[in-house]
Amino acid sequence: MKFLTAEWRKLAIINYEINPEILKPYLPKATKLDFYKGKCLVSLVGFMFVNTKLLGISVPFHKNFEEVNLRFYVKKLENGIWKRGVVFIKEIVPKKALSLVANTFYNENYCTLPMSHSIIESDNELSVSYSWQTSKLNTMTLIAENIQGEMIVGSDFEFITEHYFGFTKTNNQTSEYEVKHPKWNFYEVKNFEIQVDFKKNYGTNFSFLNDAKPISVMLAEGSEIEVHTKKNLEFAIN
Repeated sequence: MKFLTAEWRKLAIINYEINPEILKPYLPKATKLDFYKGKCLVSLVGFMFVNTKLLGISVPFHKNFEEVNLRFYVKKLENGIWKRGVVFIKEIVPKKALSLVANTFYNENYCTLPMSHSIIESDNELSVSYSWQTSKLNTMTLIAENIQGEMIVGSDFEFITEHYFGFTKTNNQTSEYEVKHPKWNFYEVKNFEIQVDFKKNYGTNFSFLNDAKPISVMLAEGSEIEVHTKKNLEFAIN
C-alpha cells in the first residue's frame, strides 16, 4: 500500500568512508552492512520533497519542503535474494507535523529545525544548496554542470542510489518499508562546500566527519517516488 507519494528532486549526496564498528549499534537485526568495493560508507543527503501526498491527500503547507539526512547502507537476505536498503541516523525537516508523522508511523529519528534551500540554474551550471539551523548555520552547496547523465552500471552512483528499502531498528524489532522509483540521472559535480557540525547534529560517534574528506560527491536529479507501508520483521529476530 502506498503511504506517501512525492517527487525527490536535486539530491545532494556527500559520501564518507566510516569504520564499520561505529555503525554496528545502529544496525537493525536481520540486516548486514552493505559495502562498496570493500568500503563502508555513510552519506549526508539533502534534497527537496515536491508535490507530497499522504495516502493520496495533499496537506496544506506541507507539499514542498527540504530534508537532510545522514544514512548508511545495509542488506537483508530474503528467499535467497538480497534486499538492499538504508538505515537513517537522523532526518531533519522544517515542519513539526512531518517529524510527528514519520516518527509515529515509521519510528524514524526525525527532528525539526529551521531549513532553507537554493537551486539556481543557468545554461551551463547548476547550484544546489541546503541549510539548517542548530546553534549555528549548517550548509551543503554543490556546483555542477547543468547536463544530466544516465546512470552507469557498476558505478558508485548506482550503489548509492539503488537501495530501495528502509530498515529501522526499534527495541527488539526491525521495521522494513519499500521505496519505489526509476533509475536516476546525475549531474557532474565541479565543486562543493560543506559546513556542518556533525557532532552537534549526529553525536560524538560522527564527530570525526568534521575533519574527514569525502570520498565522493554526487548530485542526482531524482524522480517521482512511492513510500509503501512498513512491516515489522518479528520473524527475523532471534
